[in-house]
Amino acid sequence: MSVRTKLALELRGWCRGLEINEAHSLLVVIPDSESVPANEQIEEIVQSIKCLGRVRVRGQAFSSELNSALVVCECKERVQKDRVPSEIVPVVGGDQWLIILADLTPSPDAPPSLSDFGDKLKALLRTEGRTVEDIYSLFPPARSLAGTTESVLSAVGEFLERSRKPFTEGGSYKRLRVFSGVLPTPGGEDSFEQWKEQALLFIEESDCSEREKRRRLVESLRGPAFEIVKAARTAKADITPAECVASLDDAFGSAESGEDLYFAFRLLQQQADEKLSGFLRRLEQSLLRVVERGGVAPAWAATARIEQLLRGAKYSELMLVNLRLRERKGNPPTFLQLLKEIRTEEEYEVSRTKIGTSVILKGSFGDFDVFSDRLVLHFYNHYKL
Repeated sequence: MSVRTKLALELRGWCRGLEINEAHSLLVVIPDSESVPANEQIEEIVQSIKCLGRVRVRGQAFSSELNSALVVCECKERVQKDRVPSEIVPVVGGDQWLIILADLTPSPDAPPSLSDFGDKLKALLRTEGRTVEDIYSLFPPARSLAGTTESVLSAVGEFLERSRKPFTEGGSYKRLRVFSGVLPTPGGEDSFEQWKEQALLFIEESDCSEREKRRRLVESLRGPAFEIVKAARTAKADITPAECVASLDDAFGSAESGEDLYFAFRLLQQQADEKLSGFLRRLEQSLLRVVERGGVAPAWAATARIEQLLRGAKYSELMLVNLRLRERKGNPPTFLQLLKEIRTEEEYEVSRTKIGTSVILKGSFGDFDVFSDRLVLHFYNHYKL
């Protein structure tokens, strides 16, 4: 317990004994008790603090521990903690007098004390996963002030400024859609798998603190989903955002094992009216769930993707040949690279089909000016050329 706290407790005891209102009292600590001024001088010096109004000395005692005189004063005006200095310089000369108040709690408008600032700074460093050395690392050697007070304050200021920027960037992050866990999924809400993908991306990409991430996750939950996370936070107060999502996955995610999901993945087939790029995206969604559940090791995901694409693409065999995917099984491309190649080939096929149709029609009609594809096709079908 600090000296000021002990003296504040002692002042409270004196206030009760002297029947003085704590809100109108203060304790003056005068060092060198052999030269303590008279009560009138003490009152005059303390009254120089204008917000106190008239001051009267109500009692004195000697502290052998501090080697100082302790003087209890009663003030006409209510003591305003943010306007009373912690010490005062006597006009009679000598060391400064300490001013102790019965209530050490700062008012809402009062600036934080240096010790409070230090505690908050340490808490901020812990939250951000930083150390004191990180503060000094913000300054190049040319700007260093050799550990002076100015360098420390400047470093703290710049550190706090930089710490706010990620939070601001995180603050502009797209808000998560609502998820309640109600089935069937209400209008305006996402299914769990859709919400989960957004939530995991937010946790991974956002630069805001873990506490802010958790708050935003909880804000997007309603009904049964909110109750699940509430129970998880009750069981573990410092639960992480990823653990919140995991608890929801246990409650609303698929109960199938990795092996079951992998078996379903191997049964996927291309639909008759489905483009190869659409089939690939559907494969990827299923494969991600398989990897997440441990059905396939991440290192083998690319091989499993291209093998199932070759097996299930029943209506795009010519495109598979053009892309030479069978020859590339030993070194399969990534999902994005493969998707880009397939879409490029699909666009090429569409363009080639349009050119072929235009050549056939123009050859049949001679120099007929084709104003639109629909008009030409109408004449083509009507005359059965």
